[in-house]
Amino acid sequence: METKFKEILAQYTTLSADEITESTRFRDDMALSSLDFMTLLGEVEDEFDIEFEESDAVGIFTVGDALALIGRKTGNE
Repeated sequence: METKFKEILAQYTTLSADEITESTRFRDDMALSSLDFMTLLGEVEDEFDIEFEESDAVGIFTVGDALALIGRKTGNE
């Protein structure tokens, strides 16, 4: 799951999947706009067959935050 998620993230930034860590921040380190972030979440929903609530997105600041949420949503914590 982590590898696939990082591969998806790499499409939205100049960082390679190998450079992305759990502490990588979406806005500060990856410079994702709000629109990019929402598009990313939609792609992640499709890839992992999950659905995010609006309240879920508010608490995601780092790759680690997103991975934890995906784990909870997929039952792979």
